[in-house]
Amino acid sequence: MTIKDIEPRTIRAHELYGDFWFNSEPVPISALRGQVILLDFWDYTCINSQRTLHYVKEWYRKYAEHGLVVVGVHTPKFPFGKNPEIVQKWIDRFGITYPVVMDNEYVIAANYDNRSWPAIYIIDKDGFVRYENVGEGNYVMTEHVIQTLLYDAGVSEELPLPMDPIREEDKPGAVCYPVSHELFTGYLRGSIGNVNGYSPESVIEYHDPKLYIEGRLYADGKWISHKDCLQLAENENRFGSVILRYHAVEVNAVVNPEGERDFEVTVTQDDHFLTAENKGEDVRLAPDGRSYLVVHDPRMYNIVKNREFGDHILKLSTSSNGFAVYSFTFVSCVIPELIPDN
Repeated sequence: MTIKDIEPRTIRAHELYGDFWFNSEPVPISALRGQVILLDFWDYTCINSQRTLHYVKEWYRKYAEHGLVVVGVHTPKFPFGKNPEIVQKWIDRFGITYPVVMDNEYVIAANYDNRSWPAIYIIDKDGFVRYENVGEGNYVMTEHVIQTLLYDAGVSEELPLPMDPIREEDKPGAVCYPVSHELFTGYLRGSIGNVNGYSPESVIEYHDPKLYIEGRLYADGKWISHKDCLQLAENENRFGSVILRYHAVEVNAVVNPEGERDFEVTVTQDDHFLTAENKGEDVRLAPDGRSYLVVHDPRMYNIVKNREFGDHILKLSTSSNGFAVYSFTFVSCVIPELIPDN
């Protein structure tokens, strides 16, 4: 790759006017002429952002001494992501040491015309945006861009070899199964499959239709529809459920405990409890075989990790009115017959 292979110098980088900074004072883009800057737009509840963080942190470790400036732009997908105390906790948990700015009002995202998580923008020594990668993937290409722009900025020593892909699906040329799209639950972006639909900010009693279409969420019991989530609104000790059909290997859910904490959510897949072979990292197994989550913090919960890609029905059930579910995300894998040799 040469400097000619990267986007031309036509778009000036914008300053980062955010709401709160972590790990540093505000980073002035215009004062960093001569250095290469990588911006990573992310959200702590986003599985795609989390998977990309492994690479961003390693690039920072490898190239900071050679003049690479990395800034994380935390653009929240949900309201609770605007809380700096919560974001600080996840910055610490993820081991992020480079500067992070909160973009609570989407000002930075708008300036960069970004609507995705994650999204990486690389700015050259003269302050021009030269590269953009939206979503996961293209990690080898992104690192080559970093190196090319660092050499163009005057780095004379030989830079390290690009890092090896972390996962099979990250390898160049990898072909993955088509996975279910992210499923939101609130009435602004959600798609509920029950015939009575949404009634904004109102309680509706839903009934399980027993027939599920992929890309739709189904509810059973009394639920209140908020713009960003569905929250259980049942009478005491009565259970409610959310059900969905999906194609994936892994399933994650973003859940916020509204008022009550540390309540249990029972998990079943295809009408069976999960087992040690297919449970997600956040699922516990009771002595009687029941699989369940304990909801304590507003975050993404890893629910299912199947051994193989497949079509399944997932059901989450609880009696806690603190259960507010915001979204479901899905992870694919490489088609075994098409795993690249390189």
